[in-house]
Amino acid sequence: MEHTNATSWRGFVFLGFSSFGELQLLLFVLFLFLYLITLMSNVFIIVVIRLDSHLHTPMYLFLSFLSFSETCYTLGIIPRMLSSLVMGIKAISYVGCAAQMFFSASWACANCFLLAVMGFDRYVAICAPLHYASHMNPTLCVQLLGTSFLSGYIFGLGMTLVIFHLPFCSSHEIQHFFCDTPPVLSLACGDTGLSELGILILSLLVLLVSFSFITVSYTYIVAAILRIPSAEGRKKAFSTCASHLTVVIVHYGCASFMYLRPKATYSLERDQLIAVTYTVVTPLLNPVVYSLRNRAVQKALRNAFQGRFLGKR
Repeated sequence: MEHTNATSWRGFVFLGFSSFGELQLLLFVLFLFLYLITLMSNVFIIVVIRLDSHLHTPMYLFLSFLSFSETCYTLGIIPRMLSSLVMGIKAISYVGCAAQMFFSASWACANCFLLAVMGFDRYVAICAPLHYASHMNPTLCVQLLGTSFLSGYIFGLGMTLVIFHLPFCSSHEIQHFFCDTPPVLSLACGDTGLSELGILILSLLVLLVSFSFITVSYTYIVAAILRIPSAEGRKKAFSTCASHLTVVIVHYGCASFMYLRPKATYSLERDQLIAVTYTVVTPLLNPVVYSLRNRAVQKALRNAFQGRFLGKR
């Protein structure tokens, strides 16, 4: 019946996690718990950076927008996945699927460019510390942020158009829990070679361009750190980049595995596991690894707590 309903209207049906049976309720509780922590952590980081004047620097400005971008990214995916797990709402309209793909792809691409911008910020801070304030001025920061988000929307729109201009076959069952490009592309009829090539080129442009900027930035950063005479100074300089590198490795590792490979290698179970990593785990990783381990942010959190609760006494 579900298959008939899916093919008699212009829409799709998600099959993600359907093979888990009774474990779906357990998955719902687990994902809901992680999602609430992710939302609260990212929103809290944004608020703390906004309220604490000591954190009004380019580094934390970019970090707050990364948290904002990750929050928007999860809002387009996780709530619908949770409703599917607990309420069995697996159908999505054709337009809804296209919109979900556009927004998820746009925010994902924007995250790549934001990470590149953050790498450039660390390069200026370590390699030209005396000129940091003049180089990373408010005008340049706004331009970098605007370029990151605009580029993300352009690439997200391109990926969506490449796929949704195709005709789809009688089976509209998506072997996934959201409208990601690989599983939706696999439902298209006829020769999809050009579309696969288009997605590959767009993905390569996003990942390689942004990752190249990060690689160049860290090449200069490592060279500058090695020139620091004291071991303590080298350790301190590297500690300012360690969290960023951790997030970069996880983010680009998952994205490269999902989008830089041929359609023939798609696997439902493996791809869903990777998708859970970059839709549920990675957004939680940012505030935990990049923010909550940062001493300046920890101090701001303590000040905010003391001012909010202890100040009333």
